[in-house]
Amino acid sequence: MTPFIAEIIGTMLMILLGNGVVANVVLKGTKGNGSGWIVITTAWALAVFVGVTVAGPISGAHLNPAVTLGLAIAGKFSWDLVLTYIAGEMIGAMLGAFLVWLFNKDHFAITEDEGAKLACFSTGPAIRKPISNLISEIIGTFVLVFVIFHFADPSLTLNTDPNAKIGLGTIGALPVTLLVWVIGLSLGGTTGYAINPARDLGPRIMHAILPVKGSSDWGYAWIPIVGPVLGATLAALLHTALS
Repeated sequence: MTPFIAEIIGTMLMILLGNGVVANVVLKGTKGNGSGWIVITTAWALAVFVGVTVAGPISGAHLNPAVTLGLAIAGKFSWDLVLTYIAGEMIGAMLGAFLVWLFNKDHFAITEDEGAKLACFSTGPAIRKPISNLISEIIGTFVLVFVIFHFADPSLTLNTDPNAKIGLGTIGALPVTLLVWVIGLSLGGTTGYAINPARDLGPRIMHAILPVKGSSDWGYAWIPIVGPVLGATLAALLHTALS
């Protein structure tokens, strides 16, 4: 599997499970209807865990154009690969959104609330104030990317042989899982914490394409793109300055 394919599959799984829990909570007639915000944030964090577990060993599991750009700006990732990774992330996000719709098609059909149906694809503000919403996405993404710069490789070194290392496997996905979880719980209530341009734009495009009634709210769509890009850029610049 190439890094491009790994980014597609990892992002697809993340969106399928992350937006899948939103669908389970907000669509009419589902078993999880009305489960609430804590369920959504927890499941989204676990969705990230799944995506990182699958893609991590091959591509590093960016799964997020903001992470890709942040790493490139900080000199930790080749600019030659940026467009390839972002393309993979966008394709994966769109595929994941399609699977969410396919899986919940009957529940989309009986749900009258157009806003709830859009929420199964993309984010939206609790209070629509563009500048405040933009600041929320900038801060949330800044925290995500800045902390990612400080992650350590999960490995153990044996004292008897400094060259022998024992990998900790999927526990490598645990730090980013906990990070996304706390961002959702702490900073996600204002905009739904996209903190990822592909996570919002890819599914929003699918909402516009698929037979789901209601506006795709393109007037808001720039915020979960520009905000994460600015947040990642600030995180990369600060990390570089401090280093």
